[in-house]
Amino acid sequence: MKNITVVGSGYVGMANATMLAKYNTVTILDINKERVDMVNNKKSTVEDACIQEYLDNEVLSLTATTDTEMAYTDADWVIIATPTDYDETKNYFNTDSVQSCIRDCVSYNPNANIVVKSTIPVGFIDSMQRKFGKFNILFSPEFLREGRALRDCLRPERIVISDRTEVGKEFAEIITECIIPEYPMAPVYFTGKKEAESIKLFANTYLAMRVAFFNELDMYAESMNMNPEEIILGVTSDSRIGKGYCNPSFGYGGYCFPKDTRQLLANFRKQRIPNKIIQSIVYANENRKDWITNKILQCDGVSVVGIHRLVMKSGSDNYRSSAIQGVIMQLLNNNVKVIIYEPSLNTKEFMGCIVETDHAKFKKLSDLIVTNRLDRDLDDVLEKTYTRDIFNDN
Repeated sequence: MKNITVVGSGYVGMANATMLAKYNTVTILDINKERVDMVNNKKSTVEDACIQEYLDNEVLSLTATTDTEMAYTDADWVIIATPTDYDETKNYFNTDSVQSCIRDCVSYNPNANIVVKSTIPVGFIDSMQRKFGKFNILFSPEFLREGRALRDCLRPERIVISDRTEVGKEFAEIITECIIPEYPMAPVYFTGKKEAESIKLFANTYLAMRVAFFNELDMYAESMNMNPEEIILGVTSDSRIGKGYCNPSFGYGGYCFPKDTRQLLANFRKQRIPNKIIQSIVYANENRKDWITNKILQCDGVSVVGIHRLVMKSGSDNYRSSAIQGVIMQLLNNNVKVIIYEPSLNTKEFMGCIVETDHAKFKKLSDLIVTNRLDRDLDDVLEKTYTRDIFNDN
């Protein structure tokens, strides 16, 4: 049993902390006291049914604190899962929070092993090891889906650790002890630091490419008055292609895809490596939002557009960088009145739009309801609902 501190209580931090707390003593460090109180009251800080079920039914050694010194001092391992937003000005990840965590850990507990889970640019771990003169800083990328984060932690398809020494092997043992045993066992890849960082960026960019590809297929079908479902089913029945990430949407969004594709593109440009596919993925996603906006603007008799949910997908409470926000911005620029229904919002306005909390009133006020993913609550207003959701799948 190890003493493990997890910094950050978002999807990655909360899921990993919950999983690890069954066989280890885990402390979550977060600057948000409200989230700390939630953890200490056995409440998940993110919308994930599996996490809450684990908190309710498993015997876990899990606490949370805002006290930095207390969280780091006795930790054998520190797992950093703080946000690394993409900085549009610098065209690079903002890694300030990760660097701050490493600095604090080295200050309070220089012997602790550090594992970065936050998505980072290629070369970041090397730079941190040089900067702090500390070589037991690892990167172990996560491949989690929002709303199913703990499930993906417990049943990983692979484990990637940027360390081939005994330190990396020890971390692998900590993880494999906590996951649900399955056959075949998830492979563990011990890689170089830059290789692990690249695996994360290329994996997410490939998935974003699939989203963009099927969105363009949908645009073609829509413009040619064809049934996109029939085309997609025929295409994805080929085992070489598969059915993942084929459901049309308003574009990819969320925590990872927007920033990871842009970061990978920035890496290509920084090294002056010619590329067409990566930059096209980024462009295609912006083009998709333009297409959706124009389709909405072409609808007759629409004075009020109602946006049904800001979240990127069902079963999630995250609306950061959701594609619908780009559509809202364009509608506002075209002087369209927009109202929003989003239960997770605690404000009366968002992006200058009224937030309507009464669902029935929202449906009545909206001449056209726009939703990225269909909800059964819209069954009675399907005739005035615009979506590209075919398979009701995220």
